[in-house]
Amino acid sequence: IGCLCLLSSRSQVAEGMAYLEDRSIVHRDLAARNILVGDDLVCKVADFGLARIIRVTLPDSVYTASRNTKIPVRWTAPEAALHQRFSVKSDVWSFGVLLYEMMSRGKMPYEGKSNKEVMDLLTSGFRLPCPSRCPSNIYRIMMDCWAIEPSKRPSFHALHRVTETWGRCKAQL
Repeated sequence: IGCLCLLSSRSQVAEGMAYLEDRSIVHRDLAARNILVGDDLVCKVADFGLARIIRVTLPDSVYTASRNTKIPVRWTAPEAALHQRFSVKSDVWSFGVLLYEMMSRGKMPYEGKSNKEVMDLLTSGFRLPCPSRCPSNIYRIMMDCWAIEPSKRPSFHALHRVTETWGRCKAQL
């Protein structure tokens, strides 16, 4: 898959997640394995088995899962993995990991690490490295998605605007 296709895919996923954000739906399992790619490389967010509607009472509304809920740790924000507090902003964290998967051409995040090791790394401030040949502006977006404070992470609308702009700029080259 070429760079232009990857740019379009990122934009489509961000747009789909913005749609969910507008409806107060938290996906909780956003990862490359849950993106369907159809004709003309149209991408759709799929697998809503872990999705939940959150009550919107505050801008930072959260869904608190039960302790025995199984979650995909490598794609899950620290506040969700450690305290079962899921929000749109924890989905934004997952979007950053999805970008890593796309830019590394499918590399497993935190390859060779156990779930406990991943959580230890994240709580110590470690973040996935910049994939080879990944433009610095895209890695900067990943890092923004991985801000430790959920309120510092971008919205999906902002991510869609940025990724859509990348696609337009690349198409003009």
